[in-house]
Amino acid sequence: MEITLQYFDGCPNWEILDRRLAGLLDGRSDVRVTRQLVETPEDAVRLGFHGSPTVLVDGVDPFADEHAPVGLACRVFSTPAGLGGSPTVEQLREAISGRALTGDA
Repeated sequence: MEITLQYFDGCPNWEILDRRLAGLLDGRSDVRVTRQLVETPEDAVRLGFHGSPTVLVDGVDPFADEHAPVGLACRVFSTPAGLGGSPTVEQLREAISGRALTGDA
């Protein structure tokens, strides 16, 4: 399984997501995590980047919002505690498990 963490330097929330992923995936040799810096508005358009942080599980954004604009902006996620700058560990676990359980891993 391949997980890509897309971010831009102006958003502090990608580091929170990075730490959550590291803790969640500790000891999982079957998962590769890469970080992708999105530097320009043109990069955002080319990648279909809907804000920072974005996590892609095997190329799919499990938290996709079809109405979210493309661009260099901080992303907001719906969590059980309300809106947040990153999905919770449990939301990440479900997103990753969902991909693995569908056989897409």
